[in-house]
Amino acid sequence: MRVRRIKAIAVKEVLQVWRDPISLMIALLMPFMQMILLGYGISLDVKHLPVCVFDREASQLSRDLIKRFQASEYFSLVAGFDNYRDVTRALDRGECQLVLVIPIDFTERLSDTGTSAVQAVVDATDTNTANIAIGYAEAVVGGFSSDVQVEASAMKGGATDVVQPVDAQSRVWFNENLESRNFIIPGVVALVMALVGAQLTSLTISREWERGTMELLVSTPVTPMELMLGKLAPYFVIGLLDAVFCLAFSVYWFTVPFRGTLVTLFFTTSLFLIVVLGIGYLISTAIRDQVGAAQIGLLVTLLPTTLLSGYAFPIDQMPLPVQAITYVVFARYYVTILKAVFLKGSGFLDLGAPILAMIVYAGVIAYLAARAFRKQLD
Repeated sequence: MRVRRIKAIAVKEVLQVWRDPISLMIALLMPFMQMILLGYGISLDVKHLPVCVFDREASQLSRDLIKRFQASEYFSLVAGFDNYRDVTRALDRGECQLVLVIPIDFTERLSDTGTSAVQAVVDATDTNTANIAIGYAEAVVGGFSSDVQVEASAMKGGATDVVQPVDAQSRVWFNENLESRNFIIPGVVALVMALVGAQLTSLTISREWERGTMELLVSTPVTPMELMLGKLAPYFVIGLLDAVFCLAFSVYWFTVPFRGTLVTLFFTTSLFLIVVLGIGYLISTAIRDQVGAAQIGLLVTLLPTTLLSGYAFPIDQMPLPVQAITYVVFARYYVTILKAVFLKGSGFLDLGAPILAMIVYAGVIAYLAARAFRKQLD
């Protein structure tokens, strides 16, 4: 194996990428577009839910409860109604996600028995949002109930403090503000790296077949290993540059905390790049037209990285057979590493298992890619 031959192939590949607008767009624009679209477009935080009110009592106490919902950052009061027909119509039209119905005897029951009830009618077409909305509404009503109980005790000359037998005090680690962006953005980095790497390298050999230059490559003394290294070296550098861009964009634009070390991040990113570049190269040697190779590359990288890596959906909430399948998804280990490095500041010792899995995966893919190309025209 001669470095001069590898360098010649690498220079040739750089020139081909530079002259190919599609490859340039994939290498330069796709990371930026995906970081913007996915970073701003995907959020698990639910705030300013549209709320409508049907206050059947219209008392001072019911208005105080409504003000609690107005003051909460999780709700936004959009309308008030005086009959159930308008409530039904508003939910049907999607004007509100939750309707707060206050009964006509709300204050009377609260004064007589010390307890009362309000109704929350929720649009559950999106079950996740509906469950979150119910939880937020219960928290607001619970806080209002505690304050009413304190005021009632004070007016009767009793204790002004309401003591509960058990008080749960929670502390949140690693993502203190519970921002879903801090959870999502590291996964977006993995998605960008997988798509860019596989999309670019899936065109390497198929481009030679389509342009009729494969005969020239076969006639040269370049060995299959030299060809593979020369073809993939430029894309490895492009991948590392994209990783630097994604890291800077995540930290300085989206203000995602980065608590780990750059050594851990770029070592594991290099392993991940070896995997995705090798997969793209394997696809390119098997499929001789660029469109087909690009489509297969998109299928192999996009679906597993999005659905089975833990980027969008928690793996521990999946059915057991699906959880078993995720162990063969290469992106699972890289997403785990990214989240731990960004949010927890984990190092090599903490990430021993996923890093070992990435090393094994990279070794297997590199071996298969090295044996995939044959200097034959048939």
